[in-house]
Amino acid sequence: MGMDNLLKRYYLPAMYGIEFILGIVGCVTAICSYIFCLKEWKSGNVYLFNLSVSDLMFICTLPSLITTYAQEQTHQNDFWCFSNRYILHLDLYSSILFLTWVSIDRYLLLKYPLRQHVLQKTSSAVVISALIWIVVTFQIMPILTFLVDSNNSSNKTTCKDFASSGNANHSLIYSLCLTFTGFIVPLTVLCFFYMKIVKFLKSMDRNFQNNDSFKRPVTLVFSIVIVFIVLQTPYHIMRNVRIASRVNLAKYSRCDRIIINSLYIVTRPLAFFQSVINPLFYFLMGDRLRESLFSKMEMSFISVMSFELTSNSD
Repeated sequence: MGMDNLLKRYYLPAMYGIEFILGIVGCVTAICSYIFCLKEWKSGNVYLFNLSVSDLMFICTLPSLITTYAQEQTHQNDFWCFSNRYILHLDLYSSILFLTWVSIDRYLLLKYPLRQHVLQKTSSAVVISALIWIVVTFQIMPILTFLVDSNNSSNKTTCKDFASSGNANHSLIYSLCLTFTGFIVPLTVLCFFYMKIVKFLKSMDRNFQNNDSFKRPVTLVFSIVIVFIVLQTPYHIMRNVRIASRVNLAKYSRCDRIIINSLYIVTRPLAFFQSVINPLFYFLMGDRLRESLFSKMEMSFISVMSFELTSNSD
C-alpha cells in the first residue's frame, strides 16, 4: 500500500475526526449564542453568523468523509458524493469572503464609529451575505462536473476528491481560476484593509494608538491573514500541482506522483481546519455577543445554584 493510500485511510479520518469534535462544539455554541443571546444585530454580526452557518454545514459532512476514508469505500451514492464535496468547497470559499467582509466592516467601524456608512447598515450586510452565497454557489458549480467517474458495470459511482477526478486538462484551468478568484483576490482585499487599518491608526493621536479598542482590530485582522496564509496556501498550491501531475503523466514517475498526492492529502484537512479556528474569531470580534453569552451563563449558574439551595433547605 502506497503512502498516499495510508494517509487516506489513517491520516484523513483522524484529522477530520478532530475537526468534527472541536468544530461541532464551537459552531453550535456560536450559532446558539447569536440566536438566543444577541439582542441587537450589527453588520459584523450578520457576517459572522453566516460564517458560523457555513462552518457548521461543513462540519456536518465530516462523519460521512471519515467513514468513507476509514473503510476505504471507493463508491458512493451520487447524492452523497455531490453534496459532501459541494458543501466542503462552499464552506472553504464562502468563509474567505465572509471573513474578508468582516475585515472591511472593522475598518469602517474605525473610520465611521457612529455607523454612518451605508455598508454598516444591517440590511446592507444581509444583502451582501446573500450575494456571497449566490456568487460562491455559481463559482464552485463546475466542480460537480469533475467529481464523479461513472462506473458502467453498476449503479454506483466512484467518488474522488476534486484534484483526483475528471479531465485534468480542463480541471487544471478551472482550478487555477478558482484559486485566483476564490483565494488570492479575497486574501489581497483582506491584506489591503489590514494595511488601511494600520495606516488609519498611525494617523491618529498617540492617545488613541494606546487605546486597546484600536489595537485589537489590527491584531485580529492580522491573525486572520496569518491563518489564511499558513493553512490555505499549501492546499491551493498542492491542489494545482496534483492536477498538473495528472496532465503530464509521462513526465512523472510513479514515485513522484505518490509523493505529490501524499503532500496534497496532508494539506487538505489543514485547509479546512479554519472551520475549527473561526469560532474563536466569532467571540473575539463580537463584543456584545460575548457579554450576552457570559451574562446568560451567569444567570443560568445562579438559577441552578438557587434551585439546589432551595431543594436542600426543603
